[in-house]
Amino acid sequence: MKNVPVVDIASLDEDTLAQIDAACIEWGFFHITGHGVPEVICDRTLSRMREFFMLPRAQKLAVERTASNSWGYYDRELTKNMPDWKEIFDVGPPGNVGPMASRPQWPTEPAAFRPAMERFSREAERVAYRVLIAISINLGQRPEALDTFFGQGHTSFLRLNHYPVCDDPAPPDSSTVPERGHLAIGHHTDAGAITVLLQDDQPGLQVLHDGAWSNVAPVPGTLTINVGDVVQVWSNDRYPAPLHRVTAHASRERFSAPFFFNPAYETDFAPLAGPPRYRAINWGEYRSARSAGDYADIGEEIQISRFRMPA
Repeated sequence: MKNVPVVDIASLDEDTLAQIDAACIEWGFFHITGHGVPEVICDRTLSRMREFFMLPRAQKLAVERTASNSWGYYDRELTKNMPDWKEIFDVGPPGNVGPMASRPQWPTEPAAFRPAMERFSREAERVAYRVLIAISINLGQRPEALDTFFGQGHTSFLRLNHYPVCDDPAPPDSSTVPERGHLAIGHHTDAGAITVLLQDDQPGLQVLHDGAWSNVAPVPGTLTINVGDVVQVWSNDRYPAPLHRVTAHASRERFSAPFFFNPAYETDFAPLAGPPRYRAINWGEYRSARSAGDYADIGEEIQISRFRMPA
């Protein structure tokens, strides 16, 4: 059985670039070593997460996100208009414009929560820029050609996930839409460019590969990378954004921390080489349409396929 590859990114030499290219084509996922994030930073991030999510719900609701402020705690999110089996905490840059203009909300407890999350966010952003260099080169661009999309005003954010024990989990080998039971998160692609994921030691993440759901089991010492819709469009479908989901479990909880590396709202993204399969897409408009379904059942969830050019 094939597994998601592990790639050492300490040196972006020809062999490493080839490994990343192959992983993006076949899986859309890969684990990375040589990322330079100290183990103590990862351990501290997971520890502070656990402390926060173990607080009484009333304390967590004191920093609840709303339709007008996207940063904070939430436990009623939807995927494909179906409730997830999770609770989250989102934090990103403050902003007064754009579809997700928001102000960060920080809990008073645990006391070390904010510095731990701010430190991991900085580390994850650094890693994302390094992966972006590899993707840029592999797509025939200059190493820093795509950096301009992520300058001042980029809309990247950190999400903390807690997946509680579930009394009726869907089987791990269930169909994409399970006939029974709950998924922690239903099938979806990530809207942005690159996701840098810190996982604990519990399995749960799955990717659709060769028509079947395959586990993206955590590998000690690694971070997990996947590409999103923006990279799919840039690559003109060379790097498809992988469909993935998270299973629930009957006897163990799970924690993860994805950092979503996203462009500035005013960014228009389109294929870097042609003939183009997509028309230009405004990131602010696309992000707004994708995120609206997180709050309520509003009908069809917007997908990147809607922006495909006629054959």
